[in-house]
Amino acid sequence: MAGPMRKTVSVLLVSTLVLSACGGFRDSRVNPFNWFGRGEPAPVAATSEETNPLIPTRSGLFRSNRDRDAYLGEPIDSISDLVIERVPGGAIIRATGVAARQGVYDVQLTPANDETVVEGVLTYRLEGLRQGGTAQGTPATREVIVARKVTDQTLAGARTIRVEAARNALQSRR
Repeated sequence: MAGPMRKTVSVLLVSTLVLSACGGFRDSRVNPFNWFGRGEPAPVAATSEETNPLIPTRSGLFRSNRDRDAYLGEPIDSISDLVIERVPGGAIIRATGVAARQGVYDVQLTPANDETVVEGVLTYRLEGLRQGGTAQGTPATREVIVARKVTDQTLAGARTIRVEAARNALQSRR
């Protein structure tokens, strides 16, 4: 009887020690879930030209087939959260933004540089299509969430992932 009891106590003691040591691994750089942190504020790039949002940029009544395939989204007003989650074969970039008015749909993270890493930074724009004549509403009714999966090949040279909105930007570093 003493033999099985001694084995049980030994197994419980060893498993307790092993599980208590996992806390150090959780916060280490070896853990792939820590490769990218939470989003942090970043400066917004200033546009060189002033545009009036009330004047349409496209002319004519008909668009060509090339224009029909192009995404016509406009930047979301601000970004409130950025989370990078590691998955097998890459990562998922999840951004939460707040639109200026209700009625934003077909939201996406649009690559700023054709998904090319520039000086260690992979940049996306948080954009969406707008429906005209909608109320402003509370921030909760204007919140949008979008995610995009990127491959390990796209992340190869990236040290920072940056998501830009109209008024602010967030970035996450490795």
